[in-house]
Amino acid sequence: MKVVICGAGQVGFGIAERLAAEQNDVSIIDTSARLIQAVTDTLDVRGFVGHGSHPDVLERAGLEAADMLIAVTLHDEVNMVACQVGHALFDVPTKIARVRAQSYLHGHWRDLFSRDHLPIDVVISPEIEVGEMVLRRLSLPGAIDTVSFADGAAVVVGVRCADDCPVLDTPLRQLTDLFPDLRAVVVAVNRKGRVFVPRSADALIAGDLVYFVAGADQVTRTLSIFGHDEPPAQRVVIGGGGNIGFYVARELERRNPRARVKLIEENAERAEAIAQELSKTVVLRGSALDRLILEEAAVGDADTMIAVTNDDRVNILSCLLSRELGATGMLSLLNDPNYPAFARGLGIDAYVNPRQITVSKILQYVRKGRIRGVHSLLNGAGEVIEAEALETSPLVGKPLRNLDLFDGMRIGAIMRGGQLILPRGDVVIHARDRVIIFALADRVKRVEQMFRVSLEFF
Repeated sequence: MKVVICGAGQVGFGIAERLAAEQNDVSIIDTSARLIQAVTDTLDVRGFVGHGSHPDVLERAGLEAADMLIAVTLHDEVNMVACQVGHALFDVPTKIARVRAQSYLHGHWRDLFSRDHLPIDVVISPEIEVGEMVLRRLSLPGAIDTVSFADGAAVVVGVRCADDCPVLDTPLRQLTDLFPDLRAVVVAVNRKGRVFVPRSADALIAGDLVYFVAGADQVTRTLSIFGHDEPPAQRVVIGGGGNIGFYVARELERRNPRARVKLIEENAERAEAIAQELSKTVVLRGSALDRLILEEAAVGDADTMIAVTNDDRVNILSCLLSRELGATGMLSLLNDPNYPAFARGLGIDAYVNPRQITVSKILQYVRKGRIRGVHSLLNGAGEVIEAEALETSPLVGKPLRNLDLFDGMRIGAIMRGGQLILPRGDVVIHARDRVIIFALADRVKRVEQMFRVSLEFF
């Protein structure tokens, strides 16, 4: 696949890194010669210095032969114009744009991005995606990572096994015997930096980061089996009143009337503006690193401190200071892929990575076959993929125990007619079933092949 990426920042670099590693033909454009030099020195991609919305620059990058244009510069308007130029002058089949300003995304203007106006096939709003992930974490405070599949019927959850986890040293096959009615399947384990797909004879040990797939109504129970039965957060302090912080506060007001939310914003004009928009949230003007402000926000009584400023270092330090003041839980926004391990060493285990969320969203449209959803895990070490099984798929028509499934992948759940089915040995996948699979990064291409239309079908 030939892809042109506009924007060589953290998101653009992350997308280029993933696509180049999978042997795609990638060109990347940015106005910064320094960023282009850094990308081309690191990755097997072609770099072009210039404006991503200028036709001559797009032509030099090879857009006339491209399968996809991905516009993720820092400016919404540049991203939108790049897609318009890609459509009007180069007839690019798929155009993806990052749009951050919420006014563009208001339901009243939803026709803006139609083919007759601004022909953008996929609009990605990182603030909404990150905000939704934060809200899921607040409802499931024991989880490290959560993402929904199959229209919300299935949830993939990451959970850390503490020393007192009740199921340590228990072979996974015994979990079925101990909890016969539990609709959950362990699909991946990260043990001391090594990610693997566990076998039924494997047992979990303290410190493991475990990913399981469960029915939406079984997530809370499954978390309790792993020793996490923390109640949903009701007292929340948010550090940072940008798009993400504002979105989380507004949605908490709407979805959870019992929640008590306090938001800290350093910019006076922004603090005043969001205070007028929010009806129940207490907005405090100041720094999330100011001990007096945190004490005024009563962070010591909070269930969770959410640090979502634009500065990773501020987020980490404000979480640590909040913990010192007595906050029960911490959740940090971390853009730099090098920070999560550092933050974990400081005791901050819960974080969200906007780059990973955006890359996951784009991968859904890069993957071949009937792919309905993709979520990248563990900094790209693996992916959870939701795909529709076609009649020609090698998965269809045989009991799972008879399938020649390769190492490095595991089926987590099957959706059929609105019903969630666990992948037991006697289960047979039917055509048009939606299958949720975890695969290690080097096995993703083989998973794609399982869900592509075979020429023999025609």
